[in-house]
Amino acid sequence: MKRLLAMIRARLLEVVRDRSALAWNLLFAPLLVVGMAVVFSGSPPPLFKVGVLGESPLTAQTHPFLATEATQFYREPDLEKAVVKLQRHRIDLLLDPSARPLRYWVNTESAKGRLLQSMLKGGDPDARAQPVTGTSIRYSDWLVPGLLGLNIMFSSLFAIGHVIVRYRKSGYLKRLNGTPLRAVEFISAQLIACLLLIVGIAAGMYAATDLFLHLRMEGSYFNLLLVAVLGSMSMIAMSLLISARIASEELSGGLLNLLSWPMVVLSGVFFSLDGAPAVVQAAAQALPLTHMLEAARAVMIDGAGLADIARPLLALAAMTALFLAIGAGFFRWSQD
Repeated sequence: MKRLLAMIRARLLEVVRDRSALAWNLLFAPLLVVGMAVVFSGSPPPLFKVGVLGESPLTAQTHPFLATEATQFYREPDLEKAVVKLQRHRIDLLLDPSARPLRYWVNTESAKGRLLQSMLKGGDPDARAQPVTGTSIRYSDWLVPGLLGLNIMFSSLFAIGHVIVRYRKSGYLKRLNGTPLRAVEFISAQLIACLLLIVGIAAGMYAATDLFLHLRMEGSYFNLLLVAVLGSMSMIAMSLLISARIASEELSGGLLNLLSWPMVVLSGVFFSLDGAPAVVQAAAQALPLTHMLEAARAVMIDGAGLADIARPLLALAAMTALFLAIGAGFFRWSQD
C-alpha cells in the first residue's frame, strides 16, 4: 500500500510541477463549455435544409410550407448552383415560391427530400416537381470522402505531434542537436515519413471502401492522390507547428484537440455549411480540411481537373509552407 500511495503522490506531483499542462487542463474545461454554449445556444438545430429561389419573404404569408417546423429556409440566388447542391445532398429541397403553382426540385435519392416532398404535397397538391438534370448521387458518395479526410486529419495531427514531444522530453532531440542535423532537415524527414504512412493507409482504406460501396469516381486518381498528399502535408505541418517547442504531452494533446474539433464541425465532413452565417463560412476557409474535402469531392463526384481544383490546392500548399516555416523557426531541441 505504501508503494502504491508513493506512486500516486509522485504522479500527482509530476502533473502539478508541469505548469503548462496544469494550466491547460484548468483552462480546457471552461473553454470547452464556453465553445459548446456558443455553438449550441439558441434554438435546436434544424432537421431539414431548404433552399428558396427569389426575393419573396421567407414567411408563411409567402407560402404555408415556409412555416414548417425544424426546417431551415435560406435564399439561393442561382438556380443551377442550387440544383448541384441538391444533387450533392447539401440541401434537402429547393423551392421557387414566386411561381404559380409553386415549383420545387427534389433529389429522389434523399430520404429527407422525399419526406419534405410528401409534406409539401400534403399542404399544396398543385405544387409541381421540376426535373433535376444530371445524375443524382448517393449520400455515401458524398459522405465517404469526408470520413477518409477525417481519418487523415486525426492521423496527421496526432501521429507526429506526440512523437516529437516525447523525443524532446526524453532528451533524444538534445542528443540529435549534437550532430550536424539542422532543424529544417529533422522536420522535413518527419513530414516525409509520416506522409508516406498516412497516404498509404488512406489509399488502402479507399480501396477497401470502394470494394464494398463501389464509390463514384468521375475524375483522375492522380488528381485525387495529389489532393490527399497536399492535404496530409498541410495538417502534418500544422502538427509540427504545435510540437515545435512544447515538452508536455498533456499540453500538446490538448492543443491538438483544440485544432481538430473545429475542423470536425466546420469543414463539411458530415453536413454542408450552406445557409450558415458568413463569419462561420469564412472561418471554415481557414481550415486545411475544408479545402481538402472540397477538392476531393470535386474530383470524385464532378470529375474536376487540376485547373478546377487549383484554388484549394494552392491554399493547401500555402498553409503547408507557412506552418513549416513557423515550425522550423520556433523549433527547440531541448526542454530547457
